Amino acid sequence: MTSATDTIRSAAGYLRSWVEAQAAHRRVPGVQVAVRSGDELVLSAAVGVADADAGTLLTPEHLFRIASHSKTFTATVVLQLVEAGRMRLDDPIGQYVPELADGGSPIARATLRELLGHQSGVVRDGEHADFWQLEQPFPDRDGVVAEVLRGGVVHRRNEHFKYSNIGYALVGLAIEAATGRSYAEQVRAAVLEPLGLTRTGPEYEPARAVEFAAGHTGLLLGEDARRTIGHVDTRAMAPATGFYSTAEELTVYGSAHCPGDDRLLTDDSKRLMQRLESVVTAYGSEIGRYGMGMALQTVGERQLVGHSGGYPGHSTLTLVDPAATLVVSVLTNAIDGPAEDLAVGLMKLIDVALKPRAEVAAPPAGTPPLATFTGRFASLWGCSTSPSSAGGWCWCGRPCPTPAGRGGARGPGRRDAAGRRAAGLRAGGRADPARAGRRRTGRVAAVRRRDLPAGRGVAPPSSGRDAWSRGRPPVDVEHPGEA
Repeated sequence: MTSATDTIRSAAGYLRSWVEAQAAHRRVPGVQVAVRSGDELVLSAAVGVADADAGTLLTPEHLFRIASHSKTFTATVVLQLVEAGRMRLDDPIGQYVPELADGGSPIARATLRELLGHQSGVVRDGEHADFWQLEQPFPDRDGVVAEVLRGGVVHRRNEHFKYSNIGYALVGLAIEAATGRSYAEQVRAAVLEPLGLTRTGPEYEPARAVEFAAGHTGLLLGEDARRTIGHVDTRAMAPATGFYSTAEELTVYGSAHCPGDDRLLTDDSKRLMQRLESVVTAYGSEIGRYGMGMALQTVGERQLVGHSGGYPGHSTLTLVDPAATLVVSVLTNAIDGPAEDLAVGLMKLIDVALKPRAEVAAPPAGTPPLATFTGRFASLWGCSTSPSSAGGWCWCGRPCPTPAGRGGARGPGRRDAAGRRAAGLRAGGRADPARAGRRRTGRVAAVRRRDLPAGRGVAPPSSGRDAWSRGRPPVDVEHPGEA
């Protein structure tokens, strides 16, 4: 009997080709992707470049900044210390960071559980968060504490979900107080070494600079080029956003959060991390769910956990199906990289492979061989559907209101004459009805998607200013709709 892992392994070639086409279509500098089923790495691929300026080809060994994935590591360490009797989830943070109580901050009474579940009401990044624009250093311990004392209360405890990097920085300080060693030392000893992770760490390491994929801005307004972004350390914010890793190693880490794996946590602790702590709403509608250090997401019939990450120049997402021991990790080195679409799309394609249609009607007599329809296609509509997808879903993984043939992309900036002809366009860019709809095998350029403006560096425009408290939702590169 064919196992799920066997089936996914057999589909790995198609999954890789889909990622390659998506990267070209969306003009992403580089994409690193890995899929682990059970204890087997069934797909590991790197597409594009690690540095658009240097033209360095991306490899599966390049290191990416994975930003808010860091929160899952921080929560894991806390649960380990709880298991060891060195912490309790209901301990107030003021017990570990006494400056908060001494300064009279209400946040001193917030518990570790509330901080891990973003229910403490503490400010997201502080009043001044230009470190996301790389215009000032990330705060150290004194800076984090000062931000909380200066005006850290946004909501009352357990009143609203309030995504907070400052909150996780405080948890990192609590880990240091409970263990007597630095956060980085504790993470390495308690998480990285037990899993044998050598390409994962809690903070940027200048000594390994050549191993890091460069970050890139979004496509700048009116331009076809991106700017590269250097790496900086995140100091006391590392427990919230400092980590680096590879897609391969993140699938190893993700698999350790599946039932029956005792390398990091007992199953009891995993259930605590993965159970619902917060339903995230905006204007009365549910837009997300969160556990303790884990975002919760449903794709098809799969109940997934994991986390995304948005660091200046990198956008990433890892999804874990604990019940199936399936992990998908997608890392992109552009701030507008489609990590979410690619990871979710891979999950959907895997489900198509595992649950194909029971019956497929025979083609009508005289139908050309199916092989003539293979490849990536584009049309005047700039939209496409997968022959294996139903219900109007594009092969890009997004719902398509008007399915209009298969679509694709040739590569960044290659809007050549062949691509225009295949899309039914004349050289001047106007529609050519005589050419529209002609099928062409291979990959051709598609209409550029909306670009994101960027200034000096790149960051979520609301990263340091609590947009929710001003009555409007923030634009959040790490967690759209979650904070």
